[in-house]
Amino acid sequence: MDKSRTRPLDKAGLERQSRFRYELRKFLRFGEEASRSAGVTAVQHHLMLHTQGFPGREWASVGELAERLQTAPHGVVALVSRCEEAGLVRRQANAGDGRLVEVHLTAKGRRIMEKLAAQHHAQLGGLAAVIDAARASAVHEAGEA
Repeated sequence: MDKSRTRPLDKAGLERQSRFRYELRKFLRFGEEASRSAGVTAVQHHLMLHTQGFPGREWASVGELAERLQTAPHGVVALVSRCEEAGLVRRQANAGDGRLVEVHLTAKGRRIMEKLAAQHHAQLGGLAAVIDAARASAVHEAGEA
């Protein structure tokens, strides 16, 4: 049995987890408010961002989006439909495999996503510092076990 998995965290470890969750929640809350100010929902923003998240291409499949959003593919299909109706994305059949549906940003979707990405980039620094501190502490504690 791996004792590091069952060993309770000390007070400092609990404080680090609490701070991480707090900073993460602040980042997510910021994103929700920024999305709303840009006229989209947070999940619409995430979908638009994830269409751009694959190296070497400017689109994502419904299955890839479902994985990135951690939701069921049928829910993503409904979300893509709502985003399409709002003029944020468009669907396109894949040239090599007609069964594969690509989800692309429209010009409107790209403008909104780029604005939100720039706003979020500024917020990532604070969250990254907390993650780095938590990681360093976890590595240190694992070395002591």
